[in-house]
Amino acid sequence: MSRPNITQWVKKCQGNKITKKRSVGLRGCPQKKGVCLKVFVCSPKKPNSARRKVVKVRLANRIRLTAYIPGQIHRLQEHSQVLVRGGRIPDLPGVKYRLVRNKFDLEGLGGRKTARSKYGTKKLDKGC
Repeated sequence: MSRPNITQWVKKCQGNKITKKRSVGLRGCPQKKGVCLKVFVCSPKKPNSARRKVVKVRLANRIRLTAYIPGQIHRLQEHSQVLVRGGRIPDLPGVKYRLVRNKFDLEGLGGRKTARSKYGTKKLDKGC
C-alpha cells in the first residue's frame, strides 16, 4: 500500500482539525515585550525594491526573532523596549512579526490622517 502525499493526508485529517501554527515565537500570546538587539535594513524579494526597516528582538521568554518596523520614521536603537505582534511581511523572507507603534520606546507617527490605528496616531481635533 502506498503512502499518501501531503495534500491527501491533510484532506483526510480535516476532520481532526490539523491547522498550521501561526506566530510560533509568541507562544500563543497576542503580543510580547522584547528588547532590540540590532536595528538594520533589508531589501525585499524580486519584483519589489526598497529598504525595509527591521529589528532583531529578544523577547521576554528569551526567544530571538526578526520584526518589521511599520511606518516611515523611527528612533529605535539597541536596548530599546518594544511590543511585538504577529503578522508577516510578504516580501521579506523570514520576517513574521511586526512591532506595535506608540508602545514603550517606539513612538506613534504624527500627522497621519488615514490608518491611524496601525501607526499609533491620535485623532486630530478640529477647532471650532
